[in-house]
Amino acid sequence: MKLRLATRQSPLALWQANEVGRLLKRAHPGLAFELVPTSTTADERLDLTIADLGGKGAFSTQVQAMVAAGHADAAVHSAKDLPSTTVPGLQMAAVPERANPFDALIGASLDELQLGATVRTGSARRRVQLLAIRPDLVMEELRGNIQTRLQKIPAGGAIVMASAALHRLGITDPVGHELSADLMVPQVGQGSLAIECRSEDTETAGLLAAIEHAPSRLRLDLERQFLVELGGDCELPAGAFAELVSDDEARLTGILADPTGAQFHRHTFIAGVDTQPGTQLAVELRSMLEG
Repeated sequence: MKLRLATRQSPLALWQANEVGRLLKRAHPGLAFELVPTSTTADERLDLTIADLGGKGAFSTQVQAMVAAGHADAAVHSAKDLPSTTVPGLQMAAVPERANPFDALIGASLDELQLGATVRTGSARRRVQLLAIRPDLVMEELRGNIQTRLQKIPAGGAIVMASAALHRLGITDPVGHELSADLMVPQVGQGSLAIECRSEDTETAGLLAAIEHAPSRLRLDLERQFLVELGGDCELPAGAFAELVSDDEARLTGILADPTGAQFHRHTFIAGVDTQPGTQLAVELRSMLEG
């Protein structure tokens, strides 16, 4: 049997799809896989910001359409690119083990950045948190694939990227200076992969279930509760990070800011995993922002 995996065609997306294929072959010896790459509007329109392209879903909609139309059996996504709710007709069939979820500065470290240094990022979440720590920094927009962004490190400054992207592509030069969740709360699902298939395709869902990593799925589900509560069309700078402290408890940390970043709130608490802690986190932060 051959499984067709839809994916974006950036080097990172292709690596991720190949990794899912490798995991599947390990779980199901004899299973073959084929990549079905597609280009998305977000990949092509580098002159527009992610917000201009519709925010959540900009990198996933066209890949999902390949599966819905039957041109592929499953879609491989960076979980952080997915909207808060699953597209009708599709199911999130597997979440493999999560990679490094944190952000990193490429170029200078936070301590090495001089007064007024330039930092480039396309993420409002990253901008708001960096400026809360270092209000002197000059923030500039950044779009493009990994290789393109690495060519845009400003002199004496830095760009911000996900550590997982660096690790997955084996990039060690330039060095990434990791930012812990204490400094920068990651995007929901950052470091996680999510594989979708058609809701009625029980055969494919059964194959994908073999690469499910239950703790990683639970953490992603808790973080996605946060997005659902904020609303799928929320464009406010926001992030949430879940850590399991026991089998039935999690530590949730989140940030929420107004569009300008002038009002910025952070909140952390521990709660039972069956108490909708991601929802609680969003409610608390929205209350702080509105209060």
